[in-house]
Amino acid sequence: MGNITKRGSREPVTGGAKSPEEGPPAALHTQVYEAVMREDCTAIQALLRSHPVNQPITVLGNSTSYRLLGNEQMQSVIPIHLAAEYRKAQSLRCLLEHGADPDIRDTRGLTALHLMLLHWPVTSSMSTKPGNRIQRLLTDIQRNAVTCLRVVCEHGAQVNACVDNSNKLSPLHLAVTYGTYPVLTILAQSGAHVNAINESSMTPLHMAADILNKEMMETLIACGANVNCAVSSTGNTALKLAVCTASSKAGRLLAAGISCIRVLLTHGAHVNAQDHEGLTAIHEACFGGREAIIHLLLEFEANVNILTKNGESPIYMYLQRSSNIRHTALLAKLLYHSYPLRLTNNQGFLPAGIMLPEFQLLRETLIKLSQKPLSLEDICKRNIRNIYGERYKQHVKHLLPGKMWSSVYGYYDLAS
Repeated sequence: MGNITKRGSREPVTGGAKSPEEGPPAALHTQVYEAVMREDCTAIQALLRSHPVNQPITVLGNSTSYRLLGNEQMQSVIPIHLAAEYRKAQSLRCLLEHGADPDIRDTRGLTALHLMLLHWPVTSSMSTKPGNRIQRLLTDIQRNAVTCLRVVCEHGAQVNACVDNSNKLSPLHLAVTYGTYPVLTILAQSGAHVNAINESSMTPLHMAADILNKEMMETLIACGANVNCAVSSTGNTALKLAVCTASSKAGRLLAAGISCIRVLLTHGAHVNAQDHEGLTAIHEACFGGREAIIHLLLEFEANVNILTKNGESPIYMYLQRSSNIRHTALLAKLLYHSYPLRLTNNQGFLPAGIMLPEFQLLRETLIKLSQKPLSLEDICKRNIRNIYGERYKQHVKHLLPGKMWSSVYGYYDLAS
């Protein structure tokens, strides 16, 4: 883009900046830099008469402002990128109104929008009282960042432009990666594709589920994210990713993970969706052995008899780990949902956990149970439990006589 000049005769540069003609190019670049950082729009406008708005400026190490920011060497930066990185809202607006290209990229393939997201202020790591001076400062910083984002979007920034590198992250992917929760709605309202995929075929919701960020998940779903979209390379859904991550957590982190899983399930996630290997969320939950996750999936009618392509049932996955086997109450619950009881995979191998010497008696008992045909009565009980699940357990109680309901939902009939 060419130089930008005002109609009529030139006006003197104001705001403390020297006239561009008074110094060499290095001095002009320093003046542009300092005007952007001061948000001196009058000076910016005057300086753009001599410096094309989309041309980079080279700032020398002897610039006082630049040294204060920790940059000792000569660096080249486009003015709009400088304003975006340091969240200078007035400078951004001024540059855009005078012809700055919001989608021009730097040497790393980043636009002003990308830089803004990469440098988004992290303000949630500190716990402060409402009204506290620090809290007010953090709120102001966040508000200013939001203002900058709106300015760039309002001036036509491409909200679906991917970073020009191997990851191909869209602005929404970047927002999830760097935890910039407030920007998701703004980007979506500005036309960002909420189901866009990156180089790994993951959508922003996949990424948010993988890191168990409930706020981001809820926002993305509200903006139209497909909760049942599968990663093309693996077949993983957001639910399966959330279950895998939550199964590795404990304590408060586990509780947060369960909350994320419930969000997906209540918004229509298919609880029995299988990946390319045939694994479902309940397979992953059983392998992880987290009782609360298993209970939640059963509440939403997870099928405990579904097999992977290698013939592995959820109970097979559960019995792979000795720590799971010692949780006998949970094992009993899984057994009472299982029919037929499948202990081996397609190759005829038993789960590794029950092959340990300490579980010899249990192993023999389970093998006998898997070979013992159930009575018609027990099969009917099992079918009722699997059809109505845990979620409608109390509803069924009102439909059946008390003794019959107790018999149907007795936990230990399979092991008796």
